[in-house]
Amino acid sequence: MRSADEKDRRMLEIEEAAYALLSEVGCKATSMLAIAKRAKASNETLYRWYGNKQGLFARMVERNAEASIKALETALQSGRPIGDVLDELGPALLQLVVGERAVALNRAAAGDVHDSGQLGRLIAEGGRARVEKLLAQVLGRYESLTCPAETIAASYLDLLIGDIQVRRIIGAADIPDESWIRERSDRAKRIAVLLMETGMQAPRARG
Repeated sequence: MRSADEKDRRMLEIEEAAYALLSEVGCKATSMLAIAKRAKASNETLYRWYGNKQGLFARMVERNAEASIKALETALQSGRPIGDVLDELGPALLQLVVGERAVALNRAAAGDVHDSGQLGRLIAEGGRARVEKLLAQVLGRYESLTCPAETIAASYLDLLIGDIQVRRIIGAADIPDESWIRERSDRAKRIAVLLMETGMQAPRARG
């Protein structure tokens, strides 16, 4: 019987194989059998652990977003100041969406849009939608908000991400350096806090 650590390590290897195939052949041609062969695993193991290809992709999306989700879940429990929460969330989330794994998933989803479209839905539901919902819950703790927490959460994410993820997906931008990520995160935080305090409309984000 595998230990939990051994199983998690093996799952990481399987998911890395899936990322490689997504980059090489796209979503439709990335079958469970092809992933199993690439990872030197049995097809039966993949189906036992993930259920099906959609389950595997859902786990990949979930694992990719884990750091951001955990930061928000911790914030809900701890009652930390919103500035501290955004100081941690912003850079982590930006690094996630511009990273090679997120780019590979989104490129594959774009190629799948005229087939099943399932990968795109998994990314939307397990990525931004989940982060936005949790962030709105964190913001909702503040009784002095001058506009709905959902509006602030959506505006913050728009300001934080802008079009950098799209430009990464189409190959028009390299991975930003740490100073760019920190500056972008700080700007989004300042405007989000201003929106919390005044209710003024957030400006449109630029890349």
